[in-house]
Amino acid sequence: MTVTVFAVSLLAAMAIGMPIAWSLLFCGLCLMWQIDMFDSQIMAANLLGGADNFPLMAVPFFMLAGVIMTEGGIAKRIIVIALSLLGHKRGGLGYVVILAGCIIGALSGSAAADAAALSSLLMPMMIAAGYDRIKSASLIASSAVVAAVLPPSIGLIIYGVTGGVSIVKLFMAGIVPGAMVALSLAVAWWWVIRNDDLPAQPEMPFKEKMKAVREGIWALMLPFIILFGLRFGIFTPTEAAVVVAVYCLFVAVVIYRELPLNRLYAVFEKAAMTTAIVMFLVAATLVSSWLIIVAEIGDQIVALLAPVIHYPMLLMFALMVLVVVIGTALDMTPTILLLTPMLMPILKEAGIDPVHFGVVFMVNNAIGLITPPVGTVLNVTCGVTGVKMDDIIKGVLPFMFAQLVVLFLLVFVPQIVTVPAAFFSR
Repeated sequence: MTVTVFAVSLLAAMAIGMPIAWSLLFCGLCLMWQIDMFDSQIMAANLLGGADNFPLMAVPFFMLAGVIMTEGGIAKRIIVIALSLLGHKRGGLGYVVILAGCIIGALSGSAAADAAALSSLLMPMMIAAGYDRIKSASLIASSAVVAAVLPPSIGLIIYGVTGGVSIVKLFMAGIVPGAMVALSLAVAWWWVIRNDDLPAQPEMPFKEKMKAVREGIWALMLPFIILFGLRFGIFTPTEAAVVVAVYCLFVAVVIYRELPLNRLYAVFEKAAMTTAIVMFLVAATLVSSWLIIVAEIGDQIVALLAPVIHYPMLLMFALMVLVVVIGTALDMTPTILLLTPMLMPILKEAGIDPVHFGVVFMVNNAIGLITPPVGTVLNVTCGVTGVKMDDIIKGVLPFMFAQLVVLFLLVFVPQIVTVPAAFFSR
């Protein structure tokens, strides 16, 4: 009965158009009423306590870094480097999108920020070069979601906090799967444009390539600084977020000088508004997460899955199908926050490595970012590029299929995640 109350109240609130955060609070109220422990003070205390978490401090700093990169010329220089290396290939601007998406994602940790930067900077180039508008926007949206898998993924931070899993291990484990997702997108792009008559871009002279690398070296150094610092315990993931934000601010203001001091207030304001939305959603979801534990919904789900609990591969496959379905209705953050406390008892019972599951779970949630009707990244890309939602939904299908292939490879070959994670965390 408790599971029914939880599901019906949440879906009913969403169906009448209530925002996700308020839907989750309403769902929490219904659960409290069901288990006969309704108390507004408990609700308020858990709402405040949900956001009062040290590892979650990484979220606003990575958000700030993403805004600074876009406004301060860092993202632009990353794209110039990718252009110098791949722009002359057939369909080269598409490969530039994928490479730039990986690098920017490894700095910001936010798929939405990645999508906004790629859409505003690369879409005009692709249109001017004669690329199909819908295919270009679809690739940009699909490439942006790599940021949800590569460190320092904000999604991995939230999963680690909610599930009590080492964030450093999750970051290290996300490197190879993130690279695989990017490679799958490159293969899908090659297939999508195989019959298109695309003009070849002139190859940059060697001196121009070296100039692009020299100007962008400050941006390229940052992912290595993050991984080096995390790998050798120099700083925690939360401290890494501060390092990223301060480093990006220094480079944008002092080195590149594209972010004047009189624009800093607007940059901080934009980052604060985005952070407020995310953190309120996190706080609201953690209220429901706490009640899920109190109401023993996780144990009830374990009982429902008892027939397959001793078959880890089959269980993982079933859970991934479940997340794909849920990802069509919920955004990444509430999906992580709602499902993690429910699924943790199942993982422990089945003996599934929570780091392996976390990375696979994040790839699945990344796909959800380009799955209608919620599809946050789809909405961002459509808003910036002006492409209709109906068109981009059809356009992302080949790229979504490529990502699903990687997802199920990670499910059935866990060593792809666990072996590199053990090597990098050694």
